[in-house]
Amino acid sequence: MSDIEMTAIDITNEVCPMTFVRTRLALDRLQAGERLLVRLRGPTPLDNVSRSLKLLGHVVEEIQTEADGMTHRLTVLKSPGA
Repeated sequence: MSDIEMTAIDITNEVCPMTFVRTRLALDRLQAGERLLVRLRGPTPLDNVSRSLKLLGHVVEEIQTEADGMTHRLTVLKSPGA
């Protein structure tokens, strides 16, 4: 991953469907080609948010799991068509 600054949101305290709602709102504020770092907690938000973003045409470039094994960081590239 490059050192380019990106927008970041922390939705570790949110539950579905708000995890995706907050992610979508943050992406809506970005220009196509910009990246969003999403920090979330648990397997269900990880699956739901990443799947929903892909269905909308965005690219989940990277998924990292933090040391606790439950908190994840998604790096998302906003698609030009989304």
